[in-house]
Amino acid sequence: MSQDMSRYLGLFVSEATEHLEQLGQALVALEKLPTSQLPEAVDGLFRHAHSLKGMAASMGFEPITQLAHRAEDLLDVLRSRPGPVERGAVDLLLQAADALSAQVRHAQAGEPLPRAEALASRLGEAKGALARGMPLPAGVAAAPAAPSPEPSAPAPSAAPGAPPRFAVRVALAQGCRVPGVRAFVLYRKLSQAGNVFALSPPLDDLKAGRIPGNTVSLELETSLTEAQLSGLLLSIPDLEPASVRRVDGPRPPAAPRPPAEPGEPAPRLVGAQEPARTVRVRTELLDDLLDLAGELLIATAQVRELGRGVPEEHRAPLEEGVDGLHALVKGLHDRVMGARMTPIQVITDRLPRVARDVARRKGMEVELQLSGTDTELDRVILDKLADPLLHLLRNCIDHGLESPAAREAAGKPAAGRVRLEVRRERDRVVVEMSDDGRGMDAARLRAAAVERGLLTAAQAEALPDRDAWMLACAPGLSTAAAVSDISGRGVGMDAVKRSVESVGGTLEIASEPGRGTRFTLRLPLTVAVVNLLLAEVGDEVVGLPLSQVREALDASHLPIAEQRGQRYLPRGETLVPLYPLAGLLGLPASSRPGGSGALLLADAAAGGVGLEVDRLLGHQEVVLKALSRPLDAVAGLSGVTILGSGRPVFILDVPRLLAA
Repeated sequence: MSQDMSRYLGLFVSEATEHLEQLGQALVALEKLPTSQLPEAVDGLFRHAHSLKGMAASMGFEPITQLAHRAEDLLDVLRSRPGPVERGAVDLLLQAADALSAQVRHAQAGEPLPRAEALASRLGEAKGALARGMPLPAGVAAAPAAPSPEPSAPAPSAAPGAPPRFAVRVALAQGCRVPGVRAFVLYRKLSQAGNVFALSPPLDDLKAGRIPGNTVSLELETSLTEAQLSGLLLSIPDLEPASVRRVDGPRPPAAPRPPAEPGEPAPRLVGAQEPARTVRVRTELLDDLLDLAGELLIATAQVRELGRGVPEEHRAPLEEGVDGLHALVKGLHDRVMGARMTPIQVITDRLPRVARDVARRKGMEVELQLSGTDTELDRVILDKLADPLLHLLRNCIDHGLESPAAREAAGKPAAGRVRLEVRRERDRVVVEMSDDGRGMDAARLRAAAVERGLLTAAQAEALPDRDAWMLACAPGLSTAAAVSDISGRGVGMDAVKRSVESVGGTLEIASEPGRGTRFTLRLPLTVAVVNLLLAEVGDEVVGLPLSQVREALDASHLPIAEQRGQRYLPRGETLVPLYPLAGLLGLPASSRPGGSGALLLADAAAGGVGLEVDRLLGHQEVVLKALSRPLDAVAGLSGVTILGSGRPVFILDVPRLLAA
């Protein structure tokens, strides 16, 4: 890539990735569309491939251009064919999308682009067969489970099914005032119509206007007919009638792709549909802005605290000014926070493709239903959520759903169903993934836990089903009969639970034999601002997220019971276990007469739990700061904040604190 185009690399990667994601999603959806909607859908696929080809051509990424052109050729044939699209053609196009994605990642990293000659050849074969009304040749759509572009290899002399190649010779009209510009326009239009070889004069000379005899010659590999190519040349001003003839034989080396002119604005690469009055912003910049706005909030709180020492007669105007400053800073913080909120759809859009691939490898049919994916979450949480959702989906298909034969024998539809539902509940977002499969076997989970030494036989027998299902999250515990490349090693659910809890969320599992399993993730909207309940424990002040606190009670007159050394609080028909928070944190016991003065009923992995504290100090909306080494390794701490007095306060993660 020329130096002139390097400044457009970020724009290219962003838009190319967007086109490829939409291409993959549309291909997966294509198989389920009624015949009447297929022409419009294939037209959309063609536009994505054509746009990507034009963008790559503008950047000079010749391997991407060639592969996108081959995919475009195949889609062009599919546009003209009535009836459903062959599954093999969809498989082949999905492989092309994967290979193009890998090439874009190499471009982003500044690495040499891998070529995909074998895949391009198969695309050409498929195009040729379908154009002749024949079925796809055997093996054309076959590919490894995780396809990747083949290493660079010499170009074949004539790949089967390759588009025709034409020798083009064009003279600039006499009196053309800008020969370099006109010749460059010619080259750009032809490079968008196909692959250009043997350009004369070279591109640098052509741009500079050094055109001997005012004549440009090249070879063009294109799906256009000779008449269409001649018509394209006639549409370009200041050109004499062109010479176009068909050529065969080995292909010469490809010509470089045209860079932008110096000073030319960033190209609106072909097909991009950027909405008006928007701009792309790096997430790192938003993170920095959020940190600065958070520091301003802390500084404002410190000014307010200092103002309490000002004489009474001068305090009112100071507090009024601080209130106005706080409102402005809070508004700025909320705006930046809003800009960082992202629909969960950005990570769920790839799930249909994953479901399709896993189902194909398992010989199953799976219907994936998505709802509520326009719900927004902090981008930091979304980044942590992407892999857990992928694992839960694979787990539902691989472990949860039965084979088609077993489903029919059980009176179920042959196609399994997996449903992902996202909804907002107060200051939390709930993500539920469920299947209609065989359900989890609590007895097998208990037996596996005993076998691995995680529980004694007596503990396992007394364990309720709700807790037994959570054993699936224990490291290394799996009930899979065999290890596959999809799952079965007993590490995935443990990673899911840790990822969810690392952002202050919780994971719940519910299952019913023969009916299916449901995984429920409860997540905070953001990890940047937290509503805290402040509590005093000895000489320390700690904060608990209000989202984890059910009730705050005066502990002086509660009917607390004790069994086998464990204190309990009766609440309805259940007994809530009580723990002194000082003991959990390793702090000295309270010196208050009569013991703890307040009790907090909080959420935990196994249900409700009571935390005994000395007294409550009220609640505040605070800015969460991430912990650095070595504090980030301390179980039960999710972050730290700074009060207006300058005092640091650790924020507790109750489920992790109790699990430590």
